[in-house]
Amino acid sequence: MQTQPNLQEVIAKAFGITPNEITDELEYQSIPEWDSVSHLVLVTELENAYSITIEMEDVLTMGSVPKIKELLKKYHVEPIA
Repeated sequence: MQTQPNLQEVIAKAFGITPNEITDELEYQSIPEWDSVSHLVLVTELENAYSITIEMEDVLTMGSVPKIKELLKKYHVEPIA
């Protein structure tokens, strides 16, 4: 059985920050590193890490860490938090 990648590490990689900076309070544009360009990088990192294709409507709604976790469940992914 293959272990799912750690969600904090995936998000941290997309934003170029450390995993311990990722909390459930993190939201789109709440830090300078999460802007519109890095949001698209985040989508790519999530798709690559979890072998999914995120629909455009979901890209527009994933504006916080809790929303990302909810979104991944929609795609039948249970990442390590």
